[in-house]
Amino acid sequence: MNQKDRMLAGLPYKAWLDGLTEERTAARLLVHQLNSLSPDAHEERDELIRKLLGKTGELVHIETPFRCDYGSNITVGNNFYANFNCTILDVGKVVIGENVMFAPNVSLYTAGHPVHPDSRNSGYEYGIAITIGNNVWIGGNVIVNPGVTIGNNVVIGAGSVVTKNIPDNVIAVGSPCRVVREITEEDRKYYYKDREFDVTDYK
Repeated sequence: MNQKDRMLAGLPYKAWLDGLTEERTAARLLVHQLNSLSPDAHEERDELIRKLLGKTGELVHIETPFRCDYGSNITVGNNFYANFNCTILDVGKVVIGENVMFAPNVSLYTAGHPVHPDSRNSGYEYGIAITIGNNVWIGGNVIVNPGVTIGNNVVIGAGSVVTKNIPDNVIAVGSPCRVVREITEEDRKYYYKDREFDVTDYK
């Protein structure tokens, strides 16, 4: 098993061996091109995103600047939107479902290092997969740590640090992120806190 296989299997690996440095460099060149595009270069932006990421749905939009390690380890479903300054450290696999929105400064970190200094100084690191379900909205400045699964129909409040799995159909917030309450049918009529829709085509 080479170092890339170990990395994607969630095992300790060394990031400078077996062509990993070259793969990261290739990804960073694509990221540089993406981040350097004119705001009106819509077709080229879409082409670069699809070339960079491992798999994408039909509608995918990423505001720049954007950062990732490999890109090829990221899968996003249809109707994905990431706002400015999204960072995805995809040394582990990142799977994102459909109808997912990221606010500015969202960071997904599959990467990590051993806690003990001797182990950490050995050069070994790891990547543990992150999975995000369908119909998820992640607020600004949220950090998602290695190994986390976020369920379907979830809202993660701004500024949260998600260290553990989040179940379906909840609002969760905080550092560490905790479930605040379930999302219910009653929530459908509100667009912000206690403010009700004044239109009918939102349903």
